[in-house]
Amino acid sequence: MKRIITLMTLVLAAICAKAENYPHRSDYLWTAIPDHADWLYTTGQKARIEVTLLKYGMPFEGTISYEVADDLAESDIKGSATLKNGRCILEIPGKKTPGFRDIRLLARDGDREYRHHVKIGFSPEKIEPVTVEPADFNEFWENTIAQAREFPLSYTMEPSPEYSTDKIDAYLVKLMVNRSQGIYAYLFFPKERRLGGHPVVLCPPGAGVKTIKEPLRHRYYAERGCIRMEMEIHGLDPRLDASVFSEISAAFNGKDNAYMLNGIDSRERYYMKRVYIALVRAIDLLTSLPEWDGRNVAVQGGSQGGALSIVAAALDSRVTHCIVNHPAVTDMAGLGWPHIDRKLLTKENVRTLSYYDVINFARQLKDTRVYMTWGYNDDTCPPTTSYAAWNVMKCPKESLVTPVNEHWTSEATEEGHCRWLLKNLIGKQED
Repeated sequence: MKRIITLMTLVLAAICAKAENYPHRSDYLWTAIPDHADWLYTTGQKARIEVTLLKYGMPFEGTISYEVADDLAESDIKGSATLKNGRCILEIPGKKTPGFRDIRLLARDGDREYRHHVKIGFSPEKIEPVTVEPADFNEFWENTIAQAREFPLSYTMEPSPEYSTDKIDAYLVKLMVNRSQGIYAYLFFPKERRLGGHPVVLCPPGAGVKTIKEPLRHRYYAERGCIRMEMEIHGLDPRLDASVFSEISAAFNGKDNAYMLNGIDSRERYYMKRVYIALVRAIDLLTSLPEWDGRNVAVQGGSQGGALSIVAAALDSRVTHCIVNHPAVTDMAGLGWPHIDRKLLTKENVRTLSYYDVINFARQLKDTRVYMTWGYNDDTCPPTTSYAAWNVMKCPKESLVTPVNEHWTSEATEEGHCRWLLKNLIGKQED
């Protein structure tokens, strides 16, 4: 009986948590609404931001301070404003060059501080990347992939009943990238699978050294007829205990020894070379499955996973659909994640990074259909870099821009990606 009561308590707690209003359990609520509905202005155009602060849902009376800065930069304007009935208007001078301005807000109540920010764009369609494409970029990757394919496709697959449901069958895959290194992935099939009947979807991971996070989060892909692969990139069995991943990350993914810095002085030894090869080998595996429909190959991911999705689409002409959230590894010599210390951006290191920067892969996209989403308030993968990638794409593309978002997407947006893919499958409708 005690066990039943505990279970009911947990269920009720979950329901209540889902029902809570934004922000989660905070007494203070900020809103900052630009006078342009899309939060965008032309260069030089003045912006007006209506700021509201509520405490307990009632207007907060007092003075707030604010700073204005370029994306991820130090502020160049500082000021204060008095709230009347919890509201004030900020006049923001126009930015003279294409890019974003970050309006950072601060309120003090007693000994506590409450912060908020909002970014507005100025002619972002004219943002150009810093990253330069090496003359032998395509040659380097064509040779790299050709050499990798000299190693025969090799993998193991075993059932994963813990992630199987009444609608999908799950398997744990170990795919060898070369003779000594591999990656792991969970592979999901529709329960009623048939030969030649299913699109395949590769999902690369977000950043970090960690287990495959929430393998069933996107279960609706397999439930709606797709074969989906959720992969990791480090060759670590996702069944390892979380404490093991924490120790490995602490030892090999610190600020000064992160994998994104490993081999940064050599395009041949850079850590991400094997990762990019693994993307193509994963597609080799997916397209070897007898259940693949022979036409549709999609890649989908966010942040680092979004970056790797663009890379996969550029490296492998079989990719027909590329679905991306706020891509990382984009314009790394500029503002892009992983925000490499400027002292490490030597001429030699910048050249290495140019062979791995998403900007130069985005430039290669021609026939792949891209669906990309990003927010403006993101400081991890700032909107400046998302626009830099978007602006160089010359392929069929659609966007969903969600200005208020920071480094996250809603479940509704995530499921919308699946609906977009199913709507645009080759053979389903006229191109």
